[in-house]
Amino acid sequence: MRVTRIFAAVALSVASSLTLAADADQAIRKNLQSIQPDMPIEAIAESPMPGLYQVQLKGGRQLYASADGQFVLQGYLYQFKEGQAVNLTEQEESRAIAKEINGIPTKEMVVFAAKEPKTHITVFTDTDCGYCQKLHSEVPELNRQGVEVRYVAFPRQGLASPAYSELVSVWCAKDQQAAMNAAKSRQDVPEAKCDNPVAKQYELGQMIGVNGTPAIVLANGKMIPGYQPAPQLAKLALEAK
Repeated sequence: MRVTRIFAAVALSVASSLTLAADADQAIRKNLQSIQPDMPIEAIAESPMPGLYQVQLKGGRQLYASADGQFVLQGYLYQFKEGQAVNLTEQEESRAIAKEINGIPTKEMVVFAAKEPKTHITVFTDTDCGYCQKLHSEVPELNRQGVEVRYVAFPRQGLASPAYSELVSVWCAKDQQAAMNAAKSRQDVPEAKCDNPVAKQYELGQMIGVNGTPAIVLANGKMIPGYQPAPQLAKLALEAK
């Protein structure tokens, strides 16, 4: 009889927790979408911090909210473990970004492969970006160290810019690597048109928080905004887990 009561109490506790979580989900969604009806909420769950809910947006960005949805925070949540501060927000964002990036077929990228690949980086690039050109000049060194470079397109000035048209020509070229080399060395790229992923990749970059180029994503989803010299970048890429 006592065992039956224990099981009943456990079941009641679980049911109450599920109800509370469902109520929190509804309250948070309602308040956030009253501000922005098209807010791309992917999931809402309890965060590691008691009483705080984690709101995952499409593309990886994170928000935090109270159970009643009346309070919302945007920023980093840290947890101290064994004397170290662990950035929980960055971990979650990196996992979500890695999922988005890994969903891009390599055939839709311009890839500079390493002979003996150990890891890869994905670079959101613009052809008329000075630091993008500098990074591209160091691709052979990155390849030598076992880092495959995968380019995706990000025309900084938008889809009506000259850079957009040039990126389309690169992606539509018969020899994409040669076209990318030409564009990055400020040479003319023959105009070409085809069914291409440039606009889709630009939208993806905006969704995950790219606001400049080059934006480098390591294999684990961690984003590095801006240029890094090849030795330093290779070290970061090889250490990414």
